[in-house]
Amino acid sequence: MVCLGNICRSPLAQGILEDLAKKRGLSIKVDSAGTGSWHIGSSPDQRSIEVAKNHNIDISTQKARQFNTKDFKYFDKIYVMDTMNYSNIIRLCSNKIECEKVELILKATDPEERLSVPDPYYDNDGFENVYKLLKSACDEIIKKTPTNGKR
Repeated sequence: MVCLGNICRSPLAQGILEDLAKKRGLSIKVDSAGTGSWHIGSSPDQRSIEVAKNHNIDISTQKARQFNTKDFKYFDKIYVMDTMNYSNIIRLCSNKIECEKVELILKATDPEERLSVPDPYYDNDGFENVYKLLKSACDEIIKKTPTNGKR
């Protein structure tokens, strides 16, 4: 899960997908990162923590990190929150196989569109909306995840 600073959207997406996988008994590795380096080592934004908590998900122990090209080798899928960060990640690909791993997360719910999850950082009311968008996308992702956990 990738966004800009790794403190709002991507930690929330990580928490949602981890929760859904756990409930379904899937053993998958989920992580999140940012394309920027400003928040490395920081906890998620308190508003993301609160929204997650309101849905019985704990993301409070996550720490922000920056996306690294090694992530292409470690992860089977890289879900990106918006078109700007999608472009940033695609520029880091060293081959077609890596680029094929990168996808806008909202393609899971609307495959024909290039939709972005809005950044709620400057909009206190936007966090619940972001949760709903990410929950719907993660529901679709988990439905398509093989039961052996390989994704």
